[in-house]
Amino acid sequence: MNSTDKSITNNSVNPDFINISPAKSKPIEVKYSGSKISSDGGLLLLKELENQTEIIKDFCACINDERDSRYIDHTIESLVSQRVYQIAGGYEDANDCNSLRDDAIFKLCSGQLPETDQDLGSQSTMSRFENSIRRSELYRIAQMFVLNFMDSYESEPAAIILDADDTNHNAYGDQLQIEFNNYYGEYVFMPLHIYEGLSGKLITTILKPGRRSKSTNVFAILIRIIKLLREQWKNTVIIIRGDSHFHCPQLTSYCKTDNKIRFITGLSGNSKLKKLSETTIKSAENKYEKTKEPIKMYHSFSYKANSWEQQERIIVKVEVNEKGTNIRYIATNCVEFRTKQLYELGYCARGAMELRIKEHKTYLKSERTSCHKFEANQLRLFFHSVAYVLIHTLQKEVLKGTEFANSTMQTIQLKLLKTAAKVKELKTKIKIEFPRCCPVRNIQTKAFNIFEILRE
Repeated sequence: MNSTDKSITNNSVNPDFINISPAKSKPIEVKYSGSKISSDGGLLLLKELENQTEIIKDFCACINDERDSRYIDHTIESLVSQRVYQIAGGYEDANDCNSLRDDAIFKLCSGQLPETDQDLGSQSTMSRFENSIRRSELYRIAQMFVLNFMDSYESEPAAIILDADDTNHNAYGDQLQIEFNNYYGEYVFMPLHIYEGLSGKLITTILKPGRRSKSTNVFAILIRIIKLLREQWKNTVIIIRGDSHFHCPQLTSYCKTDNKIRFITGLSGNSKLKKLSETTIKSAENKYEKTKEPIKMYHSFSYKANSWEQQERIIVKVEVNEKGTNIRYIATNCVEFRTKQLYELGYCARGAMELRIKEHKTYLKSERTSCHKFEANQLRLFFHSVAYVLIHTLQKEVLKGTEFANSTMQTIQLKLLKTAAKVKELKTKIKIEFPRCCPVRNIQTKAFNIFEILRE
């Protein structure tokens, strides 16, 4: 160990007093002594947004608080708010509660006064809360997300797309209901994400054990969602979209009961499908042999598997290039669209789903499902989903027309939410000061002005 390493580990070093390189011969002293200065002032935009949508209030209404009020320091709404805003700010672990519980901005976002009110919940308090949730409460929260999704529309939409897909959350501890997944080579959870395909709005997220979701299980979840949607939206065309493992006979049969329900799903290939596609495959391969240019051809036909009640419309896409022949199938009950248009604009557009899952999982760190109890991990997934809803709504509704309208959530976190703020609680008001030299000052100011108008 060199002398620098020794100085770092020396117990006599004062962690609150630091000397750094001088500027023009003047020594520079650094102290962690700034009073009530937060690095997350931009979260106040999300707080203003939550005051409009009340998603956290609705979230908390799903939870029965049976604690003795005489011994309560933190309300359910305070704990949920604390956790959600920390996740939105990039602090995804419950351990972060300890270092941020006195942060003035997080206290304001959680409904507390920055100086006179007590600190927010600690990590141990948050963990006890996460492990106290029942399955019945989680079910109500899942429904709440669907209702919040519907409330985000001013009127009944003409059509929506239910995009469903699952992803892996690797597990490294003793979590209940994790399972070994051969595809990923890890013990995992496989949460199901459901978004609206046109807008990117989150509908709900359901934590599931580590095996890939069975089509019948996903169908049961989708049916509950559709029934909730139909209570308010009688005439909306609902399109169910997913890859091949979401296709099942129960889905196709159910779509016959409502002429405003459509499905577009992938379909695994087999020898019968290949035989029915043989003419298209040979035609594409022959054309490629003549031109040596990449070829893409489509064909539509009817097909019925032994387990199906009736024939379905099948679309085959055949691509031939220097790498060989690639064949893909989709099944659908959409008959009003042309073959190529339905495949490229209808089915292929589900690729945006991967970006939404990336926002949720990678940028908001929703794979932190490390609790022992399955219910606690589902609650954590819901916390991250609330953060997604708030940031997505801020981006698409308030930041429309700005440089952040199509940016990633990580960019919004780093450039817009991460703004230093000095908070001072006075007798008659709370004073918050942002830096004078702030790159996003104009955007933040316009956003705050929008919320001021909405409050009137």
